[in-house]
Amino acid sequence: ELPERAINKMLSFKFCLPIRHTRELARLVHCKTRGFPMYIIEFLRSIIQRNMMSFSVKSRKWRWDDILIDIQMISGNVAELLTRKLQQLSHDVIETLKVLSCFGQMNTSTIQLLDLGQFVPDMVESLEVAMKEGIVDKAGPIFAFSHDMLQESTYNLIPVEERKLLHVNIGRSLAQDVMVAQNAELCTLAVDQINISQGTDNILNPAERARFAWLNLIAGKHSISASSYEQARGYFEAGIRLLHAKAWDKQYSLCLELHELSVVVSFMDGNVETASSLLGVILSNTKSFDDALNSRVLRAKFLASQEQYSEATNELLDILSHFGEEFSQDACLAHVMSEIKAAQLMLKEVTKEKILNLPTIQDTRKINAMEIMGLLIALCNFSSPMLVPLLCCRLMKLTFEFGFCEDTISGLAFVSHALLFYSDDVLLAARVGRIAESLISGNIHEHSLRAKLTQMTCSVKVLIEPFQVTVDHCLNGYNSAKIVGDIDNAMLCGLIYCISYFFSVPDLIGLQRHMVNFFHQMTKHKRIGVLHSVMSYFDAVTALIGNEDSCSIDASIERKTNEELYQIAEQTQSTYLMHHVIINQMYVLCYLREHLLVADLVEKYRRMYAGTKNTGTKRALDIYFVFFEGISALCLARDTKQKSWRQIGEESAKTMSQLVDYSAWNFENKLSLLQAELHYLNQRNTMAELAYQASISSAHAHRFFHEEAMAQEMYGIYLIENKMVDKGIVELETAMGKYESWGAARKVDYLKDFIELVNIPASM
Repeated sequence: ELPERAINKMLSFKFCLPIRHTRELARLVHCKTRGFPMYIIEFLRSIIQRNMMSFSVKSRKWRWDDILIDIQMISGNVAELLTRKLQQLSHDVIETLKVLSCFGQMNTSTIQLLDLGQFVPDMVESLEVAMKEGIVDKAGPIFAFSHDMLQESTYNLIPVEERKLLHVNIGRSLAQDVMVAQNAELCTLAVDQINISQGTDNILNPAERARFAWLNLIAGKHSISASSYEQARGYFEAGIRLLHAKAWDKQYSLCLELHELSVVVSFMDGNVETASSLLGVILSNTKSFDDALNSRVLRAKFLASQEQYSEATNELLDILSHFGEEFSQDACLAHVMSEIKAAQLMLKEVTKEKILNLPTIQDTRKINAMEIMGLLIALCNFSSPMLVPLLCCRLMKLTFEFGFCEDTISGLAFVSHALLFYSDDVLLAARVGRIAESLISGNIHEHSLRAKLTQMTCSVKVLIEPFQVTVDHCLNGYNSAKIVGDIDNAMLCGLIYCISYFFSVPDLIGLQRHMVNFFHQMTKHKRIGVLHSVMSYFDAVTALIGNEDSCSIDASIERKTNEELYQIAEQTQSTYLMHHVIINQMYVLCYLREHLLVADLVEKYRRMYAGTKNTGTKRALDIYFVFFEGISALCLARDTKQKSWRQIGEESAKTMSQLVDYSAWNFENKLSLLQAELHYLNQRNTMAELAYQASISSAHAHRFFHEEAMAQEMYGIYLIENKMVDKGIVELETAMGKYESWGAARKVDYLKDFIELVNIPASM
């Protein structure tokens, strides 16, 4: 064994440096190798390979990082030597190391709290002795074994029959501190020691079991605050195991809270089977409506995540009826319009200041009712959209009648959406939406509010702000939801992000990668309903790319075709999923110029709502339904000369001209393209040509490059059909380049084939 001085001389000689420069390195090498020459060579080789030591050409000398080298674990060979040395240490040092082995590492503040004097008189002194022997390292206030092997060997010195008692004694000692519940680190350390000791029935008395069940509850809450949901679930489950055999009788409140929070984190973490089982236990043991409230809300969320929308909606409507808020699922469009007009009058003079000056709501039943309404609005988007505007208006009525609360902000965001789609008062809708967003910003619950309101605020932005803005808006909502552990809204924001990206960002390959990422997240968290909606967009993207093997989807994710997704939508009565499936099919078929098939989908879409309680429902993406229907109808009118197609095209152009008043950025290019097709149909060729060029120019200026490609393609076809073949082919080739940049390889192949057909007569 070489002494530290000899190692220093050797390093000084080998690295051609003064002894004073290598002194600290020599100390570290001796500490890590115990001075054995073979281990010294091995250690130096390892730190060079890990770039902790290198030769600097510029300064022409060796350089190293003392801090990085200091925190390196000693080698296995040295650990074996030190393990043999353990038995030679004093009794107090060994006992101290046994306690340390129960943790792995310990902070000096934790050591000071331990009352184990009967076993270890002075732990700090004993640890310093172990440091000198190289068994323990110290980094700041933290003591830790210098190798995992040493911890394992020390732990094995504790007789098996004594280990459980030692863990329990450590847990008892830490739990004595009066601040244990407030100190997250101390609380988790204490319960970890108890939870390690499975089967403590004969060691802990009933009072101790109750205390550690409560401390597990507190530790779980600390873990939720740190977004460690799996760890939190472990604490809640451990707390449940420590409860009395008749806990629902003897420890009702503690038992209820542990079970409820266990459901929450199980649901967050995708353990839906566990969540479902626990909900059954809770609801069969609760003693009152108020006690069952949280679990009934959780059950509704669980049912919705599994596409059982009707059952979830009925659950929440029943809860609302207990709070005196009745809603009929048979609401018609006339009823909705009546409520919307009342909301317009109520909000006509509303400002942020007027909302903030409202008294704070005091009625807890109304607070609870407003919270349930907010949740029900998000749910009704999937299955009962006609209820959405009614719920929005009721939220605002309760605000003005009973006062301001956090859900007032939700109500403003929701009602701005309802005003936009069920009235012509776009200015009021936009103003109310901006008030809601200003109230979210800087709010103490900003992330939570943003997470649950992103979908509604996005639907408003689509009509009045540049569409591309919504992509970042959705991403912000997703990040906020992840921060607060709101998995449902995180997945929903992920879906809205994919939708916004699909319609506004010309990058199919990038979008496909994002979708695969969301697939994995939604599958992990068992959010099946949202997963199926994303799949409908994935199918559209894949159809345009034309290569199903261009992405890597985990085998555990079961892909669904559009036909299968539509069947699922019918079975689950999800008009939301039906809406997305049909819109996506229309999108692809319109780009592929299968206009008769688009017309068939239009009929299917109308039949979906006809004669149902959702007749008259309006959704944000209806703008694309209008656009695709109009383009296809005008092409069919030109081919078939049928007046009915012309009338549909004219109606689409009329609707799009109204949308341009809201946002020229989003809709000007679409209106110009519809007008171009109308002019072409009416044989006003000069006007048609100007309109095609206007559509191309507007799409380019507003960064809808994929729609620019569509306009150029249609312009090219117009030119070819009007005997300007060379000019038309130039437009088609330009469109083909833009489709290629978009990633629509299938569309590129389509245009190549079309250009070849056009060129055949010329070659003949």
